[in-house]
Amino acid sequence: MPVIPSVDGGHLRVRIDLAYDGGPFSGWAVQPGLPTVQGTVESGLGLLFRRRVRLTVAGRTDAGVHARGQVIHIDLEPGEWFALSRGRDIDPALALKRRLQATVNRYLPPGAAARTAYASNPASPVVVRAVRLAPAGFDARFSALWRRYSYRIADRLDNQDPLHRSTVLWHSEELDEGLLNEGARPLLGLQDFRAFCKPRVGATTVRELQRFEFEREPDGVLRATIQADAFCHNMVRALIGGALRVGSGEEPPEWMGERLRSRQKDSRSVLAPAHPLVLEEVRYPDDAAELALRAELTRAKRDHVRGDA
Repeated sequence: MPVIPSVDGGHLRVRIDLAYDGGPFSGWAVQPGLPTVQGTVESGLGLLFRRRVRLTVAGRTDAGVHARGQVIHIDLEPGEWFALSRGRDIDPALALKRRLQATVNRYLPPGAAARTAYASNPASPVVVRAVRLAPAGFDARFSALWRRYSYRIADRLDNQDPLHRSTVLWHSEELDEGLLNEGARPLLGLQDFRAFCKPRVGATTVRELQRFEFEREPDGVLRATIQADAFCHNMVRALIGGALRVGSGEEPPEWMGERLRSRQKDSRSVLAPAHPLVLEEVRYPDDAAELALRAELTRAKRDHVRGDA
């Protein structure tokens, strides 16, 4: 895709891919007095550019939720971008990747970075995976086609590995994979997920759920894959929590569809724990023109919902 500066004031839009362990943080979004991933990254950017740098994220994650494929964008002056090379023959993208990792490490919560066995470099819970100039029209949030999460569950004693307990749910009963998928299947498609969301003022709860499936990995651990155009607050954890009741036999498979159609939350609405949930990937259109169109359509949809609220 061609990369050209944004027409908005001549700024350059920069895409940054991140991975992080959500354990040491109180979620993605900035919260006064609490360590958050956004706060840590923005502090690192502020130190690097000597000003406040606003970022836009593909999807905010709850406290304890991890990411392998989070995407953000920032806007820089052309002079800021090219100054990253410091007059040397080095790609500004590579320079930003290295320097941002160093500044982010300075703002980690106390004790969050482990020391490696053979070096003094911290094993950071936040990793800058890639930096690149974004094509015209790119928006980390509004240009996204879909977000994909995974959730791993150890429901047998022989696959409950203590070394993975911080990223895998240990379930006390063995779950029926067939029942899990039978319960999940009716939720696919464009639906109103009010019964599985914590509604935000002025936000729609209509989403297109594209994948919701369970399969056993070679080690016997159950892996859920959940993919949608977007997710409302707590939606993934509520879907998993409901599916677990079906997979254990506590509720019949049709219960998930009945809850969806009821559009009501009640005492049986249970959120699955956050620590096994991972944002794996955010996908964008390959064509620059499609990027801009996707962002425009998504913004229009959100504005229409706010207008109807």
